Amino acid sequence: MTEPKPPARAPERMTGAQSLVRSLQRVGAEIVFGIPGGAILPAYDPLFDAEGLRHILVRHEQGAGHAATGYAQATGKVGVCIATSGPGATNLVTPIADAYMDSVPIVAITGQVGRAMIGTDAFQEADICGITMPITKHNYLVQDGADIPRVIAEAFHIAATGRPGPVLVDIPKDVLVEETDFVWPTQLELPGYRPTTKPHGKQVREAARLIAAAERPVLYVGGGVLKARAAAELRLLADLTGIPVVTTLMARGAFPDSHAHNLGMPGMHGNVTAVTAMQKADLLIALGARFDDRVTGNLDTFAPEAKVVHADVDPAEIGKNRIADVPIVGDAKAVIGELVDAVRAEYAAGHHADLAPWWEQLDQWRATYPLGYDLPEDGSLSPQYVISRIGAIAGTDAVYVAGVGQHQMWASQFVTYDKPYTWLNSGGLGTMGYAVPAAMGAKVGVPDTTVWCIDGDGCFQMTNQELATCAIEGIPVKVAVINNGNLGMVRQWQTLFYDGRYSNTGLGTRRMIPDFVKLADALGCVGLRCEKADEVDDVIAQAMAIDDRPVVIDFVVGEDAMVWPMVAAGASNDAIQHARDLRPDFDTPQAV
Repeated sequence: MTEPKPPARAPERMTGAQSLVRSLQRVGAEIVFGIPGGAILPAYDPLFDAEGLRHILVRHEQGAGHAATGYAQATGKVGVCIATSGPGATNLVTPIADAYMDSVPIVAITGQVGRAMIGTDAFQEADICGITMPITKHNYLVQDGADIPRVIAEAFHIAATGRPGPVLVDIPKDVLVEETDFVWPTQLELPGYRPTTKPHGKQVREAARLIAAAERPVLYVGGGVLKARAAAELRLLADLTGIPVVTTLMARGAFPDSHAHNLGMPGMHGNVTAVTAMQKADLLIALGARFDDRVTGNLDTFAPEAKVVHADVDPAEIGKNRIADVPIVGDAKAVIGELVDAVRAEYAAGHHADLAPWWEQLDQWRATYPLGYDLPEDGSLSPQYVISRIGAIAGTDAVYVAGVGQHQMWASQFVTYDKPYTWLNSGGLGTMGYAVPAAMGAKVGVPDTTVWCIDGDGCFQMTNQELATCAIEGIPVKVAVINNGNLGMVRQWQTLFYDGRYSNTGLGTRRMIPDFVKLADALGCVGLRCEKADEVDDVIAQAMAIDDRPVVIDFVVGEDAMVWPMVAAGASNDAIQHARDLRPDFDTPQAV
């Protein structure tokens, strides 16, 4: 006799707002960064006592978005931000675009005006789905409260799988207020969404054949390797093959800086050896990289002799900028793992080019054109020195979060990154104001790790209000403001390309407007200032010793320091300048 099935459990009745909070709990969300407002207010009532779900009240919706991004980058989890309709939602546009460009998994939840008012230009109405369509991986306008559990489950799945990215969920206020049945989906039905993660075996074997035959190969590593959690597999491939590795701005830490095979960072402000190795290579193995213009320079002259193996989880990236001789669609972890096996098979068959002459040339370039900097002639504090000392004292276990500009480049150059997920920055969009809220999100995600925010005086003034959030919420980030009194990277371009006509780049911060120490105190932080090289280590040590509240150090540095090396925008990478007015001759290297 067949046992009778237990009666189906009746759906729970609750409001759409309660369903939203319950759904966030079911997907494992732990932290939500946001600000309440009229349209989203119904969701804030069940958030008040939601078990296991911490809401952090930010001071600006942009801060919520960047904090969600920093949290996601530091932890590998999906970040969550929440805002109300209209201006609340539009203030999320910049961090959503930022996350889209850098393939960061976040879910942005926004309130919307009631369904009957959509399209009437109601108070605080904005078509946020339409606005963000080009900059989200997917977005939803929820029209029925019964759909909330399914939509939230799908949003988190889409954000985190394949090529990660932001997903927006827009919910009208009346949908949040009305009662509905809460039914958690037993499976996700996404027939049009099937990311390819496993690579094609034939393509992997062809790539291995090219690798075994190449005499001047380079592993060109992009941020996709970090997204795929594939640092260990990359290390195995590099050790197996002896191929030099370059790590892009978004991939710093994917391969240890201290490893002998690491040539450093390529690109506009990459080091000479990394840039030139790519130019002279006969094979580029691009892993989770997208041939960005900041890496390639003038695309027509980029790596002219190189065949290309291009592996990426997003098929749209392959062939977009550079035609691939061997295209491989797949998750970087799976691709590299299979590539290791295929290369071993090639080696076992006796196919293995001699890389010794290539390494002899690379080592010659490394010895001739090391990264370095000149101390300011006026005796002022060197920004490169400050950043290098922060890296040396905080060490390779710390997380470093940078804004955008000169300080970002110096932080990528003069801090050693030996571990993945210790370098966070805004690469694709280049968002000033990213650093402070992203550092806040990172610290929340990895609370037992020291988090340093390396910011410029321009970037810092865009989002420093989130330090009040940090002070109140007990998030003790450490902020180094590289205060050169200017929009430094813009000033550098004005020096080089506009005859020193410094139009609207002076900020007045070296005249203490504002006074960053007083501002830090006002925001509930410890404020410190440093103006001399012999004070740098001591002030960093003071900051490292403070763990009960945020610390801000105003490092007053010289205004004329520049980021070198440099490839001018639109120029060939062959024209890289090691220092101002000094262009290396790669055929006959000379000491500089």
